[in-house]
Amino acid sequence: MTTTTAAGDIIATGPVAARLARAGQRLRQADRARPWVLDTAVTALVFLMFCLPDLLHHGGAGDGDGDAPHRFHFAFTRLPLAAMLALQAGLVLPLLWRRRRPMAAFVAVAVVFVVQWSLGAALRADVALFIALYSLALHGRLRRLPWACAVMAAGMVLVAVRIAPAVSVWDALFFLLSTATAALAVGLTVRARRAQLAGLRERAARLETERDQRIRLATATERARVAREMHDIVGHHLAVIITLADAGSYATDTAPERGKEALRLIGDTGRTALGELRRVLGVLREASDGTRQAPELSPQPGLADIGALCDGVRTAGLEIVYRTVGEVDALDRGVQLAVYRIVQEALTNTLKHAGAGTRVDLAVGVRGERLIIRVRDDGTAGRPGPGNEEGHGLVGMRERAALYGGTVTAGPAADGGWAVEAALDLAPQGGPR
Repeated sequence: MTTTTAAGDIIATGPVAARLARAGQRLRQADRARPWVLDTAVTALVFLMFCLPDLLHHGGAGDGDGDAPHRFHFAFTRLPLAAMLALQAGLVLPLLWRRRRPMAAFVAVAVVFVVQWSLGAALRADVALFIALYSLALHGRLRRLPWACAVMAAGMVLVAVRIAPAVSVWDALFFLLSTATAALAVGLTVRARRAQLAGLRERAARLETERDQRIRLATATERARVAREMHDIVGHHLAVIITLADAGSYATDTAPERGKEALRLIGDTGRTALGELRRVLGVLREASDGTRQAPELSPQPGLADIGALCDGVRTAGLEIVYRTVGEVDALDRGVQLAVYRIVQEALTNTLKHAGAGTRVDLAVGVRGERLIIRVRDDGTAGRPGPGNEEGHGLVGMRERAALYGGTVTAGPAADGGWAVEAALDLAPQGGPR
């Protein structure tokens, strides 16, 4: 397969083949722009090759000229010049519309052909009937082809009968019907080849469209992923920074040391956020030459980083109790990232809407093939947030959970406060698809 493809590439890229291909393409484009030029050229060529010799001898094949090529040793009806011109015109001129109206052209040529042989005249222009049959097989409707074949066979029988004094009827029929069959076969072969090429072009166009759609879908998916990452990173760290900044502004006058500590924590949180943003955006950065760079990326956060996440949120004023149940450290890295982002978003919403001093119970546990995440706080149950108006945070949590066949619910808790619960499927078929 490789050798054949390579050989084909070599042939296809040869200078002669390339020039022929370009010439063929230019001819096809010119024919599509002015189809009448080719039809006129074919008609003129038939006239020059098959009509002009008869006109020069003023009598066709039966003029008795011993020097005439392919001379028959029997007499045909000698036609006047005007009658010959009329018959030649009737045979050749319909070829002008052989591609636009192939059936009409064939019928017109066949009628003139039958009239001519009924008169006992032989003309070289009779080749137009075979050209018309070829054009009908190539351009016409296939359901009309049997009728045309029947007419063609009848015409060949008429010719064989007329030339019976010189040639055996069966020999004449064999030659004439073989020629008609060859014209028919060539037309059908070219038609099939063109249909095959059209099918290949259509398939290539369809595959290109599907490829573009897959690229757009992959781009949209990647945008959604980056948007979720950006929202989780920026939203969480900004919420912590805002809370620390508010606390620091109040402590500046009464406890300057607390204000300095708040500023230090703001700096640490900002640097952490910047590092995570560089990690997310680093994969999208491209070098000036169009190739992707290989940025130095830190590992994606997982369950082991939830403790540090809780410590950072505690500095902003939340009281967090975190516990795990089961072998959570053995989870897949993709699952751990989803858990981390869901917990991060839930704590960010608590920090934004419940404020400092709120107690949060955070639990992550594995139960069989299900991973359960519960985040419950004792803040104001009726606060605005995802339960009342779905923002990007809750949508992002649900999208992350859906990647693993999971669900996310959020709303007021029965005993007050706010609760977020997510359930992820850990079965093999529940992995990201």
